[in-house]
Amino acid sequence: MTIGFIGAGHMGGALATAAAKAVGGANLLITDLDTAKAAVLATAIGAIATDSDRVVAQSDFIFLGVKPQVMESALTALRPGLAARAEKPVLISMAAGLTVACIKDWSGGLPVIRIMPNTPVAVGEGMTLYTADEDVTPEQKAAFVELMTASGRLCELPESLIDAGCAVSGCGPAFAYLFIEALAAGGAEKGLDPTLSLELAAQTVLGAAKMVQETGKDPVALKDAVCSPGGATLQGVAALERGEFRRIAMSAVDAAYKRTLEMKK
Repeated sequence: MTIGFIGAGHMGGALATAAAKAVGGANLLITDLDTAKAAVLATAIGAIATDSDRVVAQSDFIFLGVKPQVMESALTALRPGLAARAEKPVLISMAAGLTVACIKDWSGGLPVIRIMPNTPVAVGEGMTLYTADEDVTPEQKAAFVELMTASGRLCELPESLIDAGCAVSGCGPAFAYLFIEALAAGGAEKGLDPTLSLELAAQTVLGAAKMVQETGKDPVALKDAVCSPGGATLQGVAALERGEFRRIAMSAVDAAYKRTLEMKK
């Protein structure tokens, strides 16, 4: 199986790194308008830096790391090469706001998987939402899932829910970083070395997330288990509630979702 990447930006590079772990760098073809960037990424993961003609001609899956505003023109340029293929590749679009129908139309009717990954795919702890059109075979879908396993977790959703999911998992890392930054700042204010305080905050958030995933318990139950009556944690939680922390977090998701809808117009 040969995997092609058109675009070697942050997300494309992170996904290429994960794909290299799944199928080996020698099976990856990478191209970018910035040829130096493609060469650096290819060298780092043992892949092959090449041109878009080779990616189109040889890849079984083609990741489109192209900005939404130039996707139509990019696919128009690639369309003759795609049309010449006897076995059609699966196009994998990570462009925010562009539907499967758009990619399919601009590419000349190729099978399409639309993905919404988040930045932690770079360290193998990502959350990737995906939806596949009816022309993607069960075998192709299974191969795609296997290819993406090194990037973290995957969740198949109806396309109508992709934007809502992205407001949580796609934008959520920025919200989590802000919380980690604030926790660390609070510790530093109380005399901790800033570097140590950041390590404590980051590991604590990582551990709390693992508890939610691996125990299957409701976050409310896990929170209550830490809050001893009259204890320090309960006082801290009360301070967050007075500051309407829950409402603010929900508002962040709502604002991100609304902006995503605006970007689609």
